[in-house]
Amino acid sequence: MLDTAKLGQFVGQVWNDSIVPTLVDYIRVPNKSPAFDPDWAAHGHMEAAVAMFERWARDRLTALPGAILEIVRLPGRTPLILIEVPGKGAETVLLYGHLDKQPEMVGWAEGYGPWIPRLEGDKLYGRGGADDGYAMFAALTALAGLREQGVPHARCVILIEACEESGSYDLPYYVEHLSARIGSPSLVICLDSGCGNYDQLWLTTSLRGIAAGTLTVRILEEGVHSGDASGVVPSSFRILRQLLSRLEDDATGAIRPAALYAQIPAERVEQAKRAATALGDSTYSKFPFAPGAGPMADDPTELVLNRTWRPQLAITGIDGLPQPGDAGNVLLPYTTAKLSLRLPPTLDAESAGKILQRLLEDDPPYGAQIGFAPQAASAGWNAPALARWLEQSLARASEAAFGAPPAYMGEGGSIPFMAMLGERFPQAQFVVTGVLGPHSNAHGPNEFLHIPTGRRVTQVIAQVLADHHESGTR
Repeated sequence: MLDTAKLGQFVGQVWNDSIVPTLVDYIRVPNKSPAFDPDWAAHGHMEAAVAMFERWARDRLTALPGAILEIVRLPGRTPLILIEVPGKGAETVLLYGHLDKQPEMVGWAEGYGPWIPRLEGDKLYGRGGADDGYAMFAALTALAGLREQGVPHARCVILIEACEESGSYDLPYYVEHLSARIGSPSLVICLDSGCGNYDQLWLTTSLRGIAAGTLTVRILEEGVHSGDASGVVPSSFRILRQLLSRLEDDATGAIRPAALYAQIPAERVEQAKRAATALGDSTYSKFPFAPGAGPMADDPTELVLNRTWRPQLAITGIDGLPQPGDAGNVLLPYTTAKLSLRLPPTLDAESAGKILQRLLEDDPPYGAQIGFAPQAASAGWNAPALARWLEQSLARASEAAFGAPPAYMGEGGSIPFMAMLGERFPQAQFVVTGVLGPHSNAHGPNEFLHIPTGRRVTQVIAQVLADHHESGTR
């Protein structure tokens, strides 16, 4: 029987004495994902992060007899950390995390920065601590906590990749390469998701897919004087707006094509209602709205469903426009926009990308040159129904670690690894959770890790691993 109080003390000490100091050093390393640092191999930051993780892990493996750690390297691909920890019984658990990071972004507060670790109370600021540097440390600490009490667990395989923020395009090759060593896990634990608040355990029930790319509108070979040409030559920016209106209702933000929607399962609607009740106004108040600005709807349930099951468009970049201080009276020759279309979890991403391309390129206004260059099409994921033992385990673990019942909600982002594993291991149970809660601002400025939530999630994972083994012996 697992002593949860003793487990909590053990986990808290490891976090305070070892995990947080190591994450402070890790935040200093600008190990940007390959999509944001094509010369990552030459720069050496990824190798520095891998070496840091390896050192920490090897020091802990002495408490896990028979454990093996290997840095796996396939030619031309980012490295992967593989850790195998022996266990009892015939089953396998796969635990996942990543160590690559998003780029810097602008807007960090004075004295803060992506590579400047800053510890303030319960928060550790800087890029990557919460997304998703803590995962390996939490996984190994959970296992060590069980071993300290002599509580059995199944064989565990830990995978820490270095390409997640680029879409995990290297990971399928590693999973195939290591298929014999991974085996067929009956439980998959992913620690790279979010939480609606810091008061209870949050389980991710679904992830949206994504279809992204750049849309370019070219109307001229070179810029011309706006006084001479406006009224004769259409604005490339206006044509861009016109094309985007084919996709999105500019008054409501609703995506227009019915083919880009999917039926929302009744269970997910009910979970969204319960999550909205738990979150209340924090469904939207967690975001840094400008004074006087507000959300797209007043009903928290509708907002939860918008961000988890409905398609939504974001324009994440634009080119062809000079800075305002450099802008003369010139009609611009082209405008390019980066489009990020979030897709319902069960919608086929490749098909959605083709719909998007046809919608934008067909029948170009004024005969303008229109080009949509697809850049990413990642499938979403909808979790299988929870086994009874797992549902009970999560409820017990959340009460023990957080003092509150768990909550279930989809996430609006994408974790490509989950869709791939869901397809590869259709019989597996999934626990997808994380520490990215209100104001933690993953991918943006002032990102932080909420340390108490990291500790509590670690404790939860230990409980689930213990219950997983127990469920297989009944």
